[in-house]
Order: sequence, then C-alpha cells, then structure tokens
Amino acid sequence: MSTTAVPLRSIAKGSLTRLWIGIAAVALAAGGLAWAGQQHVPASPAAFLSDNAKADGVVTTESGLQYKVLSEGTGPSPTTADVALVGYKGTLLDGTVFDENPQAPMPVDGVVPGFSEGLQKMKKGGKYRLWIPAELGYGDQAAGPIPAGSVLMFDVELHDFKSRAEIMQMQQMMQQQQGSAPGAAPQPMPGN
Repeated sequence: MSTTAVPLRSIAKGSLTRLWIGIAAVALAAGGLAWAGQQHVPASPAAFLSDNAKADGVVTTESGLQYKVLSEGTGPSPTTADVALVGYKGTLLDGTVFDENPQAPMPVDGVVPGFSEGLQKMKKGGKYRLWIPAELGYGDQAAGPIPAGSVLMFDVELHDFKSRAEIMQMQQMMQQQQGSAPGAAPQPMPGN
C-alpha cells in the first residue's frame, strides 16, 4: 500500500488575522442584533409603562393612564353623561390586534376606566394614542383574547359625541316619524 503526499500551500501573510477579524465582526453584529431585538420586548408591563412615560409627547395622568395627542380636535370634550362615536384599534404590547372598529358608538362611562378617561380628554376630530395599564383596563381578569394583567394600547379618533338626552330625543323623533309614515297602521287614540 502506498501513500500519496499532497503538498499544502502556505497561508498568505495576514490571511489568518483577517479571518479572525471577520469572525469577531460577525460575533459583534450578532450580539448587537440580539440586544436590539430585546429592546422592543418589554420585560414587564410596569417596565414598559415606565420607559414609555419618558417618550416624547407622552403624558401620564394621576391615575396612570398614558396618552399622546396625535392630532388635536376642536371644541368641548365629552363627559361621562355622553355617548361618543369613535374609531379605534386596540392592540397588546406585542402588536396583537384584539379589537378594531372604524365607527362605534360608546357610552363614555360604559367602557374600561382608562378608555373613559382618555375619551374625556379628547375633542371632536382628535386622534390620540392611549396606553391603559391593567388596573384601568381588565386588571387580573382575562377578557377574550386579552390576557390578564395586560397593558392595552388604543389608537382612537373621536368623530363626534352627543348627550344621552339628545340621543333619547332623536330616538323618540324617529319612532314618531315611523308611526306617521304612509302605510303605517293608525295609532289608537287614548280612551278608544
């Protein structure tokens, strides 16, 4: 049995150094990407809210609600006695959309406390981003696709609002119009 010898070429001067520099650069880039990826994932809801409070334009209320005015509306703000017509998109911190509606009527006092507080700060035509801490949202209760203890993020546009009294009056007028429409059955007179 014979062995064939294969001559090895020598490595060019500086090639080994360049190889190690390339490996170090790739390792640093991978570490940097891993670090950057972790910066977008909040360690906890409290940590997110603490960091978010320092962001440009974010206002934190006494209750803990955070909001940012995306565009200011005009006129008065709704109260708890009003029904607001809003467009909204609700997401979790990981970006999962849990609810969305371009035009929904909502009693201002009939939504989670943080959403109600945010609506009362807005004016007609305004667009806000709300960050609602769990204690002003659903708390430690899971609600459908929303896990317990979640910070809720809403982009909200306030289209309009009316008082409950105005809405009741409009409903009564509509019922009266329907009752006197052509072809409608005659309404009985009291006492007949």
